[in-house]
Amino acid sequence: MEKGKGRVCVTGGTGFIGSWIIKRLLEDGYTVNTTVRSNPAIEGCIGVFHTATPVDFELKEPEEIVIKRTIDGALGILKACKNSKTVKRVVYTSSASAVCMQNKEVEVMDESYWSDVNNLRTLKPFAWSYAVSKTLAEKAVLEFGEQHGLDIVTLLPTFVVGPFICPKLPSSVHSSLAFLFGGINKNPLMLVSRTGMVHVDDVARAHIFLLEHPNPKGRYNCSPFIANIEEIVDLVSSKYPELQMPTSKELMGVKGPKFPHLTSKKLMDDGFKFKYSLEEMFEDAIECCKEKGYL
Repeated sequence: MEKGKGRVCVTGGTGFIGSWIIKRLLEDGYTVNTTVRSNPAIEGCIGVFHTATPVDFELKEPEEIVIKRTIDGALGILKACKNSKTVKRVVYTSSASAVCMQNKEVEVMDESYWSDVNNLRTLKPFAWSYAVSKTLAEKAVLEFGEQHGLDIVTLLPTFVVGPFICPKLPSSVHSSLAFLFGGINKNPLMLVSRTGMVHVDDVARAHIFLLEHPNPKGRYNCSPFIANIEEIVDLVSSKYPELQMPTSKELMGVKGPKFPHLTSKKLMDDGFKFKYSLEEMFEDAIECCKEKGYL
């Protein structure tokens, strides 16, 4: 008999979020199977975290290919979970882009909102095909769970920032620190009036919380903070005065979309507690980048 809390599987184990979930699971006493691409070692697992997803922000592939790969990959995992007879719950990593991309201004959004796929296809904003694929994939995942009696919950993190143990610099860390890596004007993700943010460790802990929760339901936003570029630059410059920061004139040119605040009230009402402050989020990311030679 296996010791500890049991065996779980994490797809996308070399990714930013997946690798951190694995770290947390091992520290919490779980045995972990992981995969990089497809066909996970699900046999004997009591839970599965599906974090792997194609990311094509630069639109190198047609939308229909990105969508098909995302949905087919997720449904393939779910079918394996259903056939395993041992998996008790699947935690699917969705995205804030499956909630907040709408053709209307709303200050605060809970989990009842879904991104407008038709509007995304019409306007084609930055990373629009990724947002479409995540929206349609999450709907397909939840529908599969309802049809086949598989216990599935989804977590929707906003911009994930913090330290990393994956082989490459995560795109979200690079984007969040774009003003240190050669200018904010070169990174579309930073050309926004404000955006939600969450520490990678809080994201990992929220995944495990939902696996262990006695009776979670449906979708859960995961976003304790919302900030704009001016606030982030002020925060970092006060802590790291030696780093080169953008000028006030450069910051004045940032006039992108104003994303809504994705409230995490449902997650917190169920008992989850966010651990990290906005300051700690950026300090951890910068210290990790310095340690690994990126800054």
